Amino acid sequence: MKNIAVLSFVIILFISSIIYSQITLQIGAGGGYMLPTGDYAGTTEDFYNGTNYGMSSGYNFNAKVRVGLLGLNLFGIIDYSSISGDGQSDPDNKNSQIENTQNILSFKAGPEFSFDIPLSPVGFYLDGFVSLSTFSGTVSFQGVSGVSSGDYDLETATRVGAGVGGGVLLDFIPIITLDLGVNYNWYNLFGKQYNSVNTNLQRVDAYTSLNDDADPLYQSGSNVHIIGESRSINAWEFTLTLMFGI
Repeated sequence: MKNIAVLSFVIILFISSIIYSQITLQIGAGGGYMLPTGDYAGTTEDFYNGTNYGMSSGYNFNAKVRVGLLGLNLFGIIDYSSISGDGQSDPDNKNSQIENTQNILSFKAGPEFSFDIPLSPVGFYLDGFVSLSTFSGTVSFQGVSGVSSGDYDLETATRVGAGVGGGVLLDFIPIITLDLGVNYNWYNLFGKQYNSVNTNLQRVDAYTSLNDDADPLYQSGSNVHIIGESRSINAWEFTLTLMFGI
C-alpha cells in the first residue's frame, strides 16, 4: 500500500510538472485605431436626424493579459476608446456645427486559439470574446436648429456585447512579444434602451443619452421624437500591444 501511495505521488508530481511547464503568462499594454461601421458611422447630419451616430474614427489604449496552455489561451483586456465625429447638421447652413465625442471603457474576455510556425518567430491567433462596455462623452451644438447652442454631457450607459478577432505574434526578443491584432466589436448586443433626461421633453434629449433603442413616442416629422429605430454600435479595432512573458 505504501509503495502504491508513493508511486501515485510521483506520477501526480510528474504530470503536474509537465502541465506547469506548458503554462504561459503574458501581460502587456498598447494602443491603436478605431473605425466605426453601420449605425455607429455616418455623418453629423445623420446624427442630427436620429438615424446614425455620425462617428468617423478614434483611438484606443489597452491593457492585456494572456494565459496559455497547450495552444489554447484565455485572455482579458481592459480597453479605453475615444471616438468622435464633427460637421454640419444641415448642408444648407454652414454655420450649424456639431462636435460629438464618445468614450468607451470595455472589459473583454474569451478564448484564443494560437497557431505557431515551426522554427519561426511568427505566430497567429484567432479569438472570440464577450464584453461589458460603459459609454460616456459630450456633444456640442452651435447654430443648430431646434437645439440650444452649448456643450452637453452624455448620460453614462452600460451595454453587453461580443466580438471576434485575430492577430499576428512576433517573438523577436526573448520574453517580449509584439501583438498585432484586429477585432470586430458588437458593443450593444444586449441592453439597448431609450432614455429621456428631462421630463419636459426637447429635441436635445435625443442626443444626451446613448438611445440605441427606438423612441417609443417616435412620430414621423416630429421635431422632438426623432429616433424611429434601434441602432447598433459596431466598430473595428486595430491594435499594437507589447506583451511581456512572466
